[in-house]
Amino acid sequence: MTRIGVLTGGGDAPGMNAAIRAVVRKAVFDGLSVVGVQRGYAGLIEGDFRPLDQRSVADIIHRGGTILQTARSEEFRTPEGFAAACSRLREAGIDGLVAIGGGGTFRGALALAGAGFAVVGVPGSIDNDIPGTEYSIGFDTAVDTALDAIERLRDTAFAHSRVFLVEVMGRDTGFIALAAALAGGAEFVLVPEIAFDLGALCEGIKTSYTRGKRHSIVVVAEGAASAMELGQKVREATGLDTRVTVLGHVQRGGRPTGFDRTLASLMGAAAVDHLLQGPTGQMMAWRCGRVAPVPLAEVVAQRKEIDRTLYDLARILAI
Repeated sequence: MTRIGVLTGGGDAPGMNAAIRAVVRKAVFDGLSVVGVQRGYAGLIEGDFRPLDQRSVADIIHRGGTILQTARSEEFRTPEGFAAACSRLREAGIDGLVAIGGGGTFRGALALAGAGFAVVGVPGSIDNDIPGTEYSIGFDTAVDTALDAIERLRDTAFAHSRVFLVEVMGRDTGFIALAAALAGGAEFVLVPEIAFDLGALCEGIKTSYTRGKRHSIVVVAEGAASAMELGQKVREATGLDTRVTVLGHVQRGGRPTGFDRTLASLMGAAAVDHLLQGPTGQMMAWRCGRVAPVPLAEVVAQRKEIDRTLYDLARILAI
C-alpha cells in the first residue's frame, strides 16, 4: 500500500478536521501519500481529489466543519454511480480509504469493501447514534454548545419567571438532548425514543412552580416534537410565559472540544494502522477508554439505543 484516500461524508461534525489531520500526518509518517476526496461520495464519483501532505493540514485541528467538505450522494447508491466511484479509485491508484462519517457513510464504505477495496471507518456524528462506539466525533462539542445555550437561557428564564423550551438536534435519537438536559439541570427532557404526555408535562411544569420554582427549562429533541408547536400548547395549558429557542445547525459548527480533538486524533491514526496492518472493513470505535475495531457489517446492521437510566436520573435530579 502506497497511497490512501480520506473523505468525510454525511453531516459535518466538529473534530472531523482533527481526524483528517491525524490520518494525513500518520500516513506521511508511515511513508504513504494521501489524497483528499472532496464532498464525500459525490466527489469520489466525479474524481474530485486533492493531494494532502503534512502542511496541507496545518492549523486545522481547532476548526469546526471539514476542509474536505461533505455531501450526501444518492447517485452513489445506484449501480452506475458506485461503478464510477470504484473506477475513480483505481484510476487514482488509491490503495485504501478512510471514510469519516456516520451510518450512510459506513454503508457506502461497506459496499466498497465488498468490491475489494481496503476501507476503514471513523465515526463522526454529533448525534452519537453510531452503534459499536461509546462516542463519535462531534458529540461532545454539540452537547457543550447546547449546554452553553441552556445556561444562558436559564439566566433570562429566572429573571422573568419563564418557561423555556430549547430544541436541539436529534431527529431519530435523543443523545444530545439527554446529555445536555442532565448536565444543564433541565427540569424536563423529551426524546424520540420515549413517548411523552402533553398533559403530564404541563402538570409537571405547574407543579414545579407550586413547589417554589420560578422558571423551567424543557429540552426537546427535534424528533420528539416541534418546540414551536409544543411551546404554544404549553403556554395555553399552563398560563405561564413560555418562550422557545431552536438551536438548529449552530450545534454543528464551532471549535471542537479537547475531548473531540483527542478522540479524532486517536481514531484517525488508528485507521491508518488498520489500513496497513489489517483487518480492514472495520470502524474505529471508542470503548472503555481506548480505540478498538468493530466490523462495519455489525455497525450498519444495528441501532444504538439511549441509556434509559440516564433519562430516569435526569427526571429524579430535576425535582
